[in-house]
Amino acid sequence: MEMRRILTTLVCAAAFTAAAADRRAPGFSLVDSKAQEHDLADYRGKVVLLTFIQTTCPHCAAFADILQQAQQKYGDKIAVLAVVNHPDDPGKVNTFLSSHGITYPILFDSGQMAYSYVLSQALNYPQLFVIDAGGIIRAEYEYSPVTREIFEGNGLGPAIKPFLSK
Repeated sequence: MEMRRILTTLVCAAAFTAAAADRRAPGFSLVDSKAQEHDLADYRGKVVLLTFIQTTCPHCAAFADILQQAQQKYGDKIAVLAVVNHPDDPGKVNTFLSSHGITYPILFDSGQMAYSYVLSQALNYPQLFVIDAGGIIRAEYEYSPVTREIFEGNGLGPAIKPFLSK
């Protein structure tokens, strides 16, 4: 009976995620911690893993390392873009980058870009949007007990693999 309840929860979570996906990814142009501008349109042709993080979030720290591993594993097939909002600042971000050995950019947002993705006033961390090579959001994940494997385990690869072969 317990297994049935778990399976039902997973199916419902997947249905919720699928229902929220398959919309055009809102465009943006944001500056990273090195003062370089990143426009989403520049990443067409690649799967983009767009994540919203906070440098003080322990789940975000674990996910930052997983994203770095994915970047190394999949190379030019993907682009990883992390986005932070206030109270994160360049000093906190540079410390975070150094302590995790991150090579992908961390972008600064004032909240407007984040809102266009999460479609809510509340921004819980971390969140991941998988954007296909054509600019369509194909999957959305917010950290929870159901999605924990994606953010802290081995679930990211299987979650993005279907979009890499297209």
